[in-house]
Amino acid sequence: MLRSRPKRSALGLAGALTAALTAFAGAHPAEAAAAAQAAPVLVAPPAPPSSPQGPPAAPAAVSPTVSPSAPFGHVPADSDYQCAPGNLCALVWDPTAGDYKIFYLRSCARYSLGGWYGQGFYADNQTSGTRSYFYDANGGVLKSFTSDGGANHTQDWTPVWSIRNC
Repeated sequence: MLRSRPKRSALGLAGALTAALTAFAGAHPAEAAAAAQAAPVLVAPPAPPSSPQGPPAAPAAVSPTVSPSAPFGHVPADSDYQCAPGNLCALVWDPTAGDYKIFYLRSCARYSLGGWYGQGFYADNQTSGTRSYFYDANGGVLKSFTSDGGANHTQDWTPVWSIRNC
């Protein structure tokens, strides 16, 4: 009985390795198709005026957030950025960094926004026909739109409390 365990483990390992190599080999065509579909080059908006950000009763400056969490980066004002295929990208001014914080909303979810104030942009480069929604504090729909290949759209984030990207 002790001898059969190593044999089963070796067979299991060989099967797992074969499955992994098959999956890896099968992933190449999809990666090539995604690479062939290049993201458009977009330009971040200018920096907002040096006036305080947020509503009059806003607390000290905080970095914008989303929940559930999503990948993000930073984009200097007036500089190029890209929104890769499959993403709804949202740019909001980050007063703690002095640039725009860009969120890449790829996973289908309703994202709650924290610290999102003032003028920004969004680009919807999801699958054609995917419908997204911006909601206000009461859950009412402020905006509903379908993906358009990633064009830049101006957005006042102050009234937006959540985003659903699917």
